[in-house]
This record gives sequence, C-alpha cells and structure tokens, in this order.
Amino acid sequence: MTANTETEPKKLRLWGTDAEDLAVISTCLQDAVTCLADMAYVPHERRFALMLNRFRWEGTQADGEAAERVRSGLHFEGVSHVQRRDLPATKTHPLELLAIHANEDGEHAVITFVFAGGGAIRLEAECVDCQLRDVSAPWPAKSVPRHAGLGMESAETADSRK
Repeated sequence: MTANTETEPKKLRLWGTDAEDLAVISTCLQDAVTCLADMAYVPHERRFALMLNRFRWEGTQADGEAAERVRSGLHFEGVSHVQRRDLPATKTHPLELLAIHANEDGEHAVITFVFAGGGAIRLEAECVDCQLRDVSAPWPAKSVPRHAGLGMESAETADSRK
C-alpha cells in the first residue's frame, strides 16, 4: 500500500544552537506530554534525550477540529549535569511540558524544562545544541490543551480526572 503524501502532514525537524532557537522549539513543544521513563541522561556521551507526545499546534484549527498529537524525540548534546526538582517519584506519571528556557553566558548554558505543577529539569551544557524530530504519524488528540492561568485548565488533565 502506498501512502498518500499529499494528505500526510510533514514531520517537524528542528535544530537549536542558541536561546532564540530553543524558544521556537519550546513553542512547538508547549503542552507536550512525557514521563521520567521516557527520559535518559547518558553521561559518557554527554547527551540528554527524551520522547514526548507533542501537541501539533501547527495542525490545529481554531474550532478545535483536527487536534492531533505526534511522537517526537528531543536531545541535547554537550550536557555535563542534570538535576530534577519537584517531579513525581513514579517514572510513568504523566508530565505536561509548559516551556523550555535557556540562559547562556558565553562559557556554558543552563537549560530548564518547566512542567505543569511546578516540577523542573535543569541541564548544564557547553552550549545550546539540540534537535527536535517527529518520529511517528499524528493521531487524533482527545482534546485541545487549555491553561489554568487563562481561567482554563489543561484539557488533558481534565480528561484524566473523569
């Protein structure tokens, strides 16, 4: 069977080499869902990698129709240290990514993943050197994420309480 490439969405593939690039990647990953079991730090390779279920904001229509998620991989090179704060002990507990920030001082970079509920992961690296890549076909999302700061809660979180 041959796939119809005209109707298949293009897979996202982005590289980041500074804080501005990472801000774009962060926007693409807003409301992605992951868990600690889908993260790995490989010290001898100086690599931090994770898999996420990314909400495809670029494919969502204003009325919420055609909301989709896609499996994506993200990795950072040159990482010397990883710390986590206020994250659940259960490795399969879902974590909703809100943003990724980078602070660079010319000699190194500090990259911070901010999750809903106040948890965070902090990477110390030589510089921002990351790659984001979609690795699956999209699938229908149960709902469109909404945020508590805007008088709404995450639709994914609301669905999990039913």
